[in-house]
Amino acid sequence: MTQAVETILKELLDALGISYSGIAHSEIAGQVIFSIQTDAAPLLIGGKGDTIHALDMLVKKIYEKRHPATAGEEESRFLIDVNDYQIRRIKDLQTKALMMADRARSLQYDVELSPMSSYERLIVHTALQDQPNITTESQGEGRGRRVVIKYAA
Repeated sequence: MTQAVETILKELLDALGISYSGIAHSEIAGQVIFSIQTDAAPLLIGGKGDTIHALDMLVKKIYEKRHPATAGEEESRFLIDVNDYQIRRIKDLQTKALMMADRARSLQYDVELSPMSSYERLIVHTALQDQPNITTESQGEGRGRRVVIKYAA
């Protein structure tokens, strides 16, 4: 999978005329992350990360089309990153989730986080799954869906 995703990324970046110094891969939060190193980061990330999310979706669709047998398997989970933007967001989200869990535990009340994407909610649920006296639950609909961190005595 690693080589196939790197090939797709290189083809897309070349077609867009975006120069890059390399594509590194690492694993965090149970996913392989392909991080593009480039001076054109603002262009690839976009406002509020819209462009990087679109790039991520495009690469996944191309990968699924080229490798239909492995597209649905667990090992085909990956994330596209630019200059570690996504990795920093994941770590910040994990830190925030742990802080809010401590608040819920110390004050013994539920803490409601702001609305977030399904992927961000998954990161919060995963970060807090082994925390003592804490459970998490997603509530709301559509773009207003959020995680509630609940104190459990």
